[in-house]
Amino acid sequence: MENLKDVKPIEDFNWDAYENGETTSAISKEEQEKAYDNTLNKVSDREVVDGTVIAMNKREVVVNIGYKSDGIIPLSEFRYNPDLKVGDTVEVYIENQEDKKGQLVLSHKKARATRSWDRVNAALENEEIIKGYIKCRTKGGMIVDVFGIEAFLPGSQIDVKPIRDYDVFVGKTMEFKVVKINQEFKNVVVSHKALIEAELEQQKKEIISKLEKGQVLEGTVKNITSYGVFIDLGGVDGLIHITDLSWGRVSDPHEVVQLDQKLNVVILDFDDEKKRIALGLKQLTPHPWDSLDPNLKVGDHVKGRVVVMADYGAFIEIAPGVEGLIHVSEMSWSQHLRSAQDFMKVGDEIEAVILTLDREERKMSLGIKQLKPDPWETIEEKYPVGSKHTAKVRNFTNFGVFVEIEEGVDGLIHISDLSWTKKIKHPSEFTQIGADIEVVVLEIDKENRRLSLGHKQLEENPWDVFETVFTVGSIHEGTIIEMLDKGAVIALPYGVEGFATPKHLVKEDGTQAQLDEKLPFKVIEFNKDAKRIILSHSRIFEDAAKAEEKAEKRAKKAAKKEEAPMIQNQAASTTLGDIDALAALKEQLEGKK
Repeated sequence: MENLKDVKPIEDFNWDAYENGETTSAISKEEQEKAYDNTLNKVSDREVVDGTVIAMNKREVVVNIGYKSDGIIPLSEFRYNPDLKVGDTVEVYIENQEDKKGQLVLSHKKARATRSWDRVNAALENEEIIKGYIKCRTKGGMIVDVFGIEAFLPGSQIDVKPIRDYDVFVGKTMEFKVVKINQEFKNVVVSHKALIEAELEQQKKEIISKLEKGQVLEGTVKNITSYGVFIDLGGVDGLIHITDLSWGRVSDPHEVVQLDQKLNVVILDFDDEKKRIALGLKQLTPHPWDSLDPNLKVGDHVKGRVVVMADYGAFIEIAPGVEGLIHVSEMSWSQHLRSAQDFMKVGDEIEAVILTLDREERKMSLGIKQLKPDPWETIEEKYPVGSKHTAKVRNFTNFGVFVEIEEGVDGLIHISDLSWTKKIKHPSEFTQIGADIEVVVLEIDKENRRLSLGHKQLEENPWDVFETVFTVGSIHEGTIIEMLDKGAVIALPYGVEGFATPKHLVKEDGTQAQLDEKLPFKVIEFNKDAKRIILSHSRIFEDAAKAEEKAEKRAKKAAKKEEAPMIQNQAASTTLGDIDALAALKEQLEGKK
């Protein structure tokens, strides 16, 4: 060092005196120390200086800053830089010039932190490539040590390819570019992807410039989603939509391809800037319709698997990429249009008959009801008029009950044909959907595929008997079972119902008959065809009163007729003597008074 030139050796140095602690030289001890100190760097605590790595082991790094002692720094403070070697210049922070052992205490970590903010800002401004150590995973990405600052590396910025395993990056030192700094919160965002992209951009331009529709390229499966597969064409990505993976239906792209698989694809389309590239895989093989058996025709039986269900029908795959539709109306001879799910489900293997076949339009319709004979072909033989059967109630209307005798054979029981005796307002009062009901065939309508059915016809018409029982003027015990505005419904013997208007419900005491009251009723009208019986309670006592009145009148008339000849006879037989006797009797009576 240059300062050594100022120090001159002492020619007549007294070594004996020196041993005894005597200072005999012309230069004092203080001066000697000062001269030594001048040979060293001037350093102070809490200062950042540059030092040189002079030694390293597995745990520590020895750094010389030109001071009288060297500093030791833990190797862990340099893990962001695995290439550190002896001779490298490093920045250090002087914590203490001398600890208890006289050791210089240095920190590389604090030195980096002191200068880190300026450095990281400079790196963003100059688009500098910097090194960082990936410390750990965090939500959405990784934490990276950059100049001692904890920076955030988003998962999307690690690589141009989607990352499947983030943990493999923990503990690695990588190059980064600072992409964003929040000065207020001192947040730093870095990217490794940004370094690769610039290089890939050039590759992309070259690939894209050569793209043409119909071109076949080799690519690698980069990512698989629910809607399709992303293919890396060598720096530029294309998408195979799920519908372009196979001629057959694909529910999950994983059924067709695997990650990192290499395969040939054809370019179907791309936008003007060639940023969105649509690829196809199925287009590399001939369309299954083109290789369909040329002898297949309408009426042939085919077997297939149910691949899609809808309310209106089911799609049956008879070969990969060749499907036929069975409309719900072709699933059963029944007129009731039910849901297709009532007949089959996805995955079922079924047999069907080809109903239509259009090779140009690549469409086919199928049927399964055609595998069974149409019951209406022999309807008169199987269900002749007058025959009795058990049917199942399918539906109600206000005017009747729709029933099914067997699949495809429907009939209607009119509400008037349910019961001889009950007045039914709605069929739900009589039966319920899903119930069995006994029927007799009344009429066959082959053209409209419907039978007219009856239920009451299973029994004889009781009104023939009722006509002799409920004669006009006859009196019967009845119970009021329903009150209406126009009158009351009365339950009579033998399960028959009658009707009485309000004026015929007045009792003898002038009050009105009430619901559930049991009273005698007189039949005032009987209509067999309309099945109507009109009743009256009040007529019973009214007629009795009239009859009594008539009897009285008759009695009076009879009495008058008898009285008239007696008076005449008496008048004719009265003599003058009788008159005198009467006069005497009168006087006698008056005298007594």
